Amino acid sequence: MFDRQTLADFPLEIIGQVRTPCYLVSEDVLHRNCKLLDSIQKRTGAKILLALKAFALPAVFPLIRNYLHGVCASGPIEARLGREEFGREVHTYAPAYTSAQMERVIRYSDHILFNTISQWQTHRDAIHRAGADVEVGLRVNPGHAEVEIDLYNPCLPGSRFGLGPEDLEDVDLAGISGLHFHALCEQNADVLVRVLEHFENRFANYIDQMQWINFGGGHHITRADYDVDLLCETITAFRKRHNNIPVYLEPGEAVVLNGGVFVASVIDTMYNGMDIAILDSSVETHMPDVLAMPYRPHVVGSGEPGDFLHTYRLGGVSCLAGDIVGDYSFPAPLEPGQRLVLTDMALYSFVKNNTFNGVELPSIYTCSLTESTPKLVRHFGYEDYRSRIA
Repeated sequence: MFDRQTLADFPLEIIGQVRTPCYLVSEDVLHRNCKLLDSIQKRTGAKILLALKAFALPAVFPLIRNYLHGVCASGPIEARLGREEFGREVHTYAPAYTSAQMERVIRYSDHILFNTISQWQTHRDAIHRAGADVEVGLRVNPGHAEVEIDLYNPCLPGSRFGLGPEDLEDVDLAGISGLHFHALCEQNADVLVRVLEHFENRFANYIDQMQWINFGGGHHITRADYDVDLLCETITAFRKRHNNIPVYLEPGEAVVLNGGVFVASVIDTMYNGMDIAILDSSVETHMPDVLAMPYRPHVVGSGEPGDFLHTYRLGGVSCLAGDIVGDYSFPAPLEPGQRLVLTDMALYSFVKNNTFNGVELPSIYTCSLTESTPKLVRHFGYEDYRSRIA
């Protein structure tokens, strides 16, 4: 749930100046989140990376790279973005790479993580021929996760993510410098403790052969109730057990948690068994995780259906029947032109945008309490739609 206190970072005078629909990202929140993450780095010696799959906005990379050691990428496109725009360490993992993709991944990456022994064997000669200073790691499956939604659980039977200890038996691991696991999703440090115990039990024969271990992402570190002390104790104890081995973490959401809002305007209202408000935005195209996760974003000034006198179903402008944010109640009737603010919408938002139906992409703004006006990062139009189709 969005911390209502952080709404102070998005004052009404700033929200009133943006063109809707848009994402509005607070530099002040990013500073606070990154300072907390950096304090963990200093306490534990761990290195924290920004997961580009959750948030990739070069306009604020200079801010984030003052604190974090680099980025983790999901293939050659994100790896190039990390190298050219972020400018620090780039760690790249994908379930599989083609030869053409690997050529680019090698060019832009410091660490390359493979999902299978066969993928490593397929591409290791290319890495050697390139003469690149690249460290190679393997993704392993810790065999334990507590992710409630199967869509996001990488440890279910039949998962395509990571090797089991049986896959490493009798394999010459010369050239492998690290192991990577990822089994958390928006979870607290107590879950990491249990996942880490399974990881150590399953891969006890290999950990001390490595030069680093990557704990992956899903650590909800900047959430108000997150147990930072337990996280630091867990990392420190793990490193002591294993010869002070370097450790990486790859949070995405934690870097930008509560750091952005989505501002939309009511275009029209109608009645069909209930009151309906049509927004100038689309769930399907502008915030697809609301449908995929699924979850119900908080709308500032609203309540659950029936909490206030006027309950509306908030709908989008695409042709998809299910293009619905959800049902919300308000103290007063909604009017065309009225602005609604959806909270905690920086993460997994514009990185997942699409132009289905030709729906225009939202603008992107940043803001700071030290400045009286928001800064327009990008406005999108027809050419952006045209360039994405054949």
